[in-house]
Amino acid sequence: MCRRVPSPVRPPVRPLHPTRSLRVTVDTTASDSASGSASPAGSAAGSRAAAVLSRPVTLNGLTVPNRIAMAPMTRQFSPGGVPGEDVVSYYARRAAAGVGLIVTEGTYVGHESAGNSDRVPRFHGEEQLAGWAKVAEGVHAAGGTIVPQLWHIGMVRSAGEPPFAGAPAVGPSGLRLDGTAGQGKEMTQADLDDVVRAFAEAAAAAERIGFDGVELHGAHGYLLDQFLWEGTNRRTDAYGGDPVARTRFAAEIVAAVREAVSPTFPVIFRYSQWKQDVYKARLAQTPAELEAVLEPLAAAGVDVFHASTRRYWLPEFEGSDLNLAGWTKKLTGKPVITVGSVGLDGDFLKGFRGEGAPVKGIDDLLDRLEDEEFDMIAVGRALLQDPQWAAKVLAGRFGELAPFEAGALRSL
Repeated sequence: MCRRVPSPVRPPVRPLHPTRSLRVTVDTTASDSASGSASPAGSAAGSRAAAVLSRPVTLNGLTVPNRIAMAPMTRQFSPGGVPGEDVVSYYARRAAAGVGLIVTEGTYVGHESAGNSDRVPRFHGEEQLAGWAKVAEGVHAAGGTIVPQLWHIGMVRSAGEPPFAGAPAVGPSGLRLDGTAGQGKEMTQADLDDVVRAFAEAAAAAERIGFDGVELHGAHGYLLDQFLWEGTNRRTDAYGGDPVARTRFAAEIVAAVREAVSPTFPVIFRYSQWKQDVYKARLAQTPAELEAVLEPLAAAGVDVFHASTRRYWLPEFEGSDLNLAGWTKKLTGKPVITVGSVGLDGDFLKGFRGEGAPVKGIDDLLDRLEDEEFDMIAVGRALLQDPQWAAKVLAGRFGELAPFEAGALRSL
């Protein structure tokens, strides 16, 4: 039998203008002298950045001290799936420098098919959770807040890969992202129930060991996204078909997580249109189609959406310059985090292929935050390059910002 998911109920929606007048953006990246002292232009830009970004934001029962989040980025520095003291320091340094909310790298839930690396942290097991408790403690001591990203990769896994070599790859229809049959299996109802339980148990553990919320990874072609996208979901049962049916599995996970944690414990859901190596993939071609995906998730208990794009400044649909985060907030009325090359001019995927990216000004980003198009910004590679990025931006020290270099990926 299918688990019951609450019927979609439209929350109150704050009106947003569908279009915004053309902006003229001034590049603030070179406003400061090489010594780091602020020029008048840099001082003004810094004052504006501080005014816009330093405002607290409430995510269900959590008050985040500012609008800057650290985006989740897979690092593979946790042998045996256990985050060590270097991981504690990695996150705490960025919290101490002004990042209000840390979203951790993806962490595998307690399902043997969830991952494909023994160096990616896991969010199950006594030793692993003890390591994560130290991470949360370190971030809190530094003045930040932190949520783990809970992750199942689905058909991105190949047979024989660690951490559990005997586990099969699983997905909605046993298809890889290119639509071909993989060496995996179509999930049965028992499989679905096991994964729902794994996410709920991980969320309960996160609250128990001191985290401030959880993020569910429903983006980039991993398991939850494989159900959301018709390219990989060819099911003919209650979990396949139209957009609402394809959302059912993710909504069941959200509902189970919501039930497993306190009512005020924030549940964040990250999603995207694009997939790994399938950049033109779309969950929705129109706002109405996007609403059909998001409403069941909101009704099931999502408190915050994290709308992942490759370039945050690009409009999502014709006739409006709202980005994906803007449309998400307009359609659901929920707080939304935007992400996609914040602070850098270049696609983040190129960084993982060894390419760098120059610094990009944030005036347009501040405009959008002031317009309440979205509520928070998630910063990725810029924070890998420089743990002090948030402190420098808030102080107007734009001249000290450095371009991203791929070497930043080689260490924490």
